[in-house]
Amino acid sequence: MSKKRIEKEERMIREIIICIGIIVIILTGNIITQNYTDEFVNEISEELNRLSEIIILEKKEIINEKVEKIQSLWKENNTKLAYFIEHDELEKVETSLESMKSYLEVRDYDQAKNEIDKNIFILKHIEKKYDLNLENIF
Repeated sequence: MSKKRIEKEERMIREIIICIGIIVIILTGNIITQNYTDEFVNEISEELNRLSEIIILEKKEIINEKVEKIQSLWKENNTKLAYFIEHDELEKVETSLESMKSYLEVRDYDQAKNEIDKNIFILKHIEKKYDLNLENIF
């Protein structure tokens, strides 16, 4: 074999290794962000479902505590989520949370429950949209 051919093959092998490394890094990053998103969506959805159950009891003190907990949970995670989720999606959740809070303040529990359901739907949509699967790749 000639020296040029050996150098060309070595360069090709290095390029392949670099490409594989990049793919591994991308997949690892996607798995980490997907797990974080899944955990957050499940946690906040559970809190919203609990709030929906509490609304039936119409206990204002408990409702206010739960709303504060949901809002603090959202504020803690919103910044991290903004790194890898479209801001429009996050704004939908935030707008719906504010609407829910407003309806609860005026004790319009039916509309508040609608906003809770809307929020859960948006969160599940975000979770599904950012899953790593063939449908989202192609």
